[in-house]
Amino acid sequence: MMPEQNRSEPTVTAMLREACEAPQVVARLLESNAALCRDLGARLRAAPPPFAVTCARGSSDNAATFAKYLLEIHSGLVTASVGPSVTSVYAARPRMRDALFLAVSQSGRSPDILHLAQAGRDDGALTVALVNDTTSPLASTCEVVLPLHAGPEKSVAATKSFIAALAASLQLVAHWSQDRNLLTALDQLPEALDKAAALDWSTALPLLTQADDLFVVGRGVGFAMAQEAALKLKETSGIHAEAMSSAELMHGPWTLAGDHFPILILSQHDETLSGVNDLVTKLNDQNVPVIVAGAAEGPAKVMLPSVEGIHPFIAPITLIQSFYPLVNAIAQARGRDPDNPPRLRKVTETV
Repeated sequence: MMPEQNRSEPTVTAMLREACEAPQVVARLLESNAALCRDLGARLRAAPPPFAVTCARGSSDNAATFAKYLLEIHSGLVTASVGPSVTSVYAARPRMRDALFLAVSQSGRSPDILHLAQAGRDDGALTVALVNDTTSPLASTCEVVLPLHAGPEKSVAATKSFIAALAASLQLVAHWSQDRNLLTALDQLPEALDKAAALDWSTALPLLTQADDLFVVGRGVGFAMAQEAALKLKETSGIHAEAMSSAELMHGPWTLAGDHFPILILSQHDETLSGVNDLVTKLNDQNVPVIVAGAAEGPAKVMLPSVEGIHPFIAPITLIQSFYPLVNAIAQARGRDPDNPPRLRKVTETV
């Protein structure tokens, strides 16, 4: 759903347009990939992998974090993010026989991702590419391809392709586990994203526009959204934002927060909620400016609306959908073009 523009609103950039396409992208992905995920799920049930490996960079690596939590929480599968430089720079060959290897990429063209994917396939891993460009070298390298169906994405900052990667991971896990509740929730995801895109998070704009340093906090399946939000604040808005687990924050880093160092908390209604609520209260007691989005409650400087009554695995995806229009506005309020961040290109090829 594209927000209507008026004089008080920021310019509709390519980033904002593409972010608002995400509900339709996800609907297309869920329909187009259903048979692929059913077949792959049956294969994984027939020959369960001993562990899983993820391989990605940038926003795609944030999506891989989401997949890691899904696999470990829902499937009980130990999942490791392997550094691509292990093969591309150090020429090592990690043992990945019989593992599930998930490569996540928009372009599918970064040499280091390709090196690790080829090493995984050569060693006998089941290599699966979650990739937007199905003509890419990564798609050719991996045994199974789950297309992201995001279409062309012209803004340097990835939005719809990131959300598509989240949905693809969730669809794979849902069909693998044959969890009826999760499959039903998956069917509801496009509508939930549409609602999330229409929510107004502008009350956070003044505080975040003035910040030069920021923690973005999440936990569990929501931590990937904290990583993604922090990355977007860096690349589009020039804000030094750091993703932090709500548990890790209390081990020392929260001493940095204060009047000019706010905290954005993203939360979902699951087993992590009690601890996140305690954190909100403690931060408020220390006079730290806190912005809360999602299920968390308690005293906060800004409380942002969220889509309610949804599965805790899809709730984090709706939060990042609501965040993208906000970060688009923050960038422009700080005099930056979110479509063309300084020194960045759409496709980054690292060795």
